Amino acid sequence: MSKSATLPPEPTAPDAAARAKSGAGERRRTLRRATSLFAHGEPMVWLTAGSLCLALAMIAGLLVLVVAEGAASFWPHEVVQVELDGGRKLMGEVTVTETYRPEESALDGLGAAARERAQRELAAQSGAARRRMLRIGNYELTGEHFAWVSDFQQAPGGESRPAWALVIERRAWGRFYGVPASYRVDEQVVETDPARIVQRVEDEHSGALERHAAIRALERDEIGAVNARQEAARLAVRKAELEHGLRSAQRTEAERELARVTAECETQFGEIQQRIRELRRANSGQQLVLRTADGHEQPIELGQIVRAYPANQLGLGGSLAVYLSRWREFLLDEPRESNSEGGVLPAIFGTVVMTLLMSLAVVPFGVLAALYLREYAKPGLIVSVVRIAVNNLAGVPSIVFGVFGLGFFCYIVGANIDDLFYSERLPNPTFGKGGVLWSALTLALLTLPVVIVATEEALAAVPGSMREGSYACGATKWQTIQRIVLPRALPGIMTGMILAIARGAGEVAPLMLVGAVKLAPQLPIDGSFPFLHPERSFMHLGFHIYDLGFQSQNSEAAKPMVYTTTLLLIGIIVLLNIAAIVVRARLRRRFLAGSI
Repeated sequence: MSKSATLPPEPTAPDAAARAKSGAGERRRTLRRATSLFAHGEPMVWLTAGSLCLALAMIAGLLVLVVAEGAASFWPHEVVQVELDGGRKLMGEVTVTETYRPEESALDGLGAAARERAQRELAAQSGAARRRMLRIGNYELTGEHFAWVSDFQQAPGGESRPAWALVIERRAWGRFYGVPASYRVDEQVVETDPARIVQRVEDEHSGALERHAAIRALERDEIGAVNARQEAARLAVRKAELEHGLRSAQRTEAERELARVTAECETQFGEIQQRIRELRRANSGQQLVLRTADGHEQPIELGQIVRAYPANQLGLGGSLAVYLSRWREFLLDEPRESNSEGGVLPAIFGTVVMTLLMSLAVVPFGVLAALYLREYAKPGLIVSVVRIAVNNLAGVPSIVFGVFGLGFFCYIVGANIDDLFYSERLPNPTFGKGGVLWSALTLALLTLPVVIVATEEALAAVPGSMREGSYACGATKWQTIQRIVLPRALPGIMTGMILAIARGAGEVAPLMLVGAVKLAPQLPIDGSFPFLHPERSFMHLGFHIYDLGFQSQNSEAAKPMVYTTTLLLIGIIVLLNIAAIVVRARLRRRFLAGSI
């Protein structure tokens, strides 16, 4: 009997599955070895995602810095009094605290004992020292607004927080720090107790503010109206001379009218001046006398005080009241103290008016240009050149647009308008200088490529079947554009408008040439006819930030205002964009619902 051959056992089902899985794994490993890692795209995914995260982090960091610094700039701080080694005393608010390494010469002004103590302290801290910047104010006495004080410069136990230290925010000369010494009425001392002095100031300050506001109204409104009436009569004489001749009857009649108006205006001017003197006399009779850290007594008229408070006795409620009061002043009042203090209402108003005028100018022209390029123009060399020119125009530096606006709008268009309609005012220009109208038109040219490109893309996104259906129903080219294409392209057009607002509202360089100024007490819109005055110069938040940061004589005092104004400008741009986004969303919902 022969032996049968021994055969291997057949694989079971689990073994077959394992072998199949192993074979598939080997094929994947072979495929991975055969292809590059970049072919799968994972590195590019990580690279693009990391770039996005980095960009978002930079934007978020900038916004957090601006919001933190801007929101905290109006919060009141305690007042400290520091005695230096030489006996000098300083009083003020701590604005900056930092650690630095002083040079050897920084110890030269100290006495022997103080120098030895400072050397021991520096050696114990590896040569590092702490210093603080005090806002000491009292500029008319000290000649400086801030002073650096290092810890080794202080006398032992030379720091205190006076209970009745007052912070006085004035209309001129900046802040004043001191302890109340007395309160005078018509040169007579009526209070000497600090608590009663502070209460007296709180009780009578509102009346002083009302009198100051009345003085401002008389000087700005009533005297301004009298001067405007007299100037109009003088211009009437000049106009009659230009139109009818030097010896004409019309000019003679205009001169008689000028003499009558001048007599009436002088009478009115005298009455107004008398009222102003009475109000000033009432304000100057009330004086708060403060004693500074070095013992000097300084009288301050109550009418010159914007805000006064005992910084070391405020508490949370008092600090919040001062904080909100400063925000109200910032949003609703005019600037003062070389724009480093006070409010920015004229700048807010000018920014919003200029941006709205720019939008009204750029959107119609941009939409019409895009309509022609997309719907009417035949593709060819000229259209291609125009599109290239529009795209290149978006990359031109903004200052170039400012130079163009100054030369074309101000010196050509504005000068011709003056020659035709305001010849009697020459050589003083009316439209032949920078103004809110020329600024808006200059920025309209600057943002025109944005609107054209966005509108063209929106028009191209409208399906061609809608156009064909409209033509099939007998509609003309313009009827199709008006009733079919434009309504469905409006959300895209609004997107272009949003981008134009964001670009134009923050521009500064062109505005420096065509209308924005450091201080413009007259707003572009007021209650006098014709109510809108496009020829007037205006204030702009962007230019205001530049002026505070680079043109202020007191840059440290202006630094909080820079952050706060930047925060406000960002907020205004966001609000304008949100309004446009809401309109765009409503249009999109409306036409999407109509197409279902």
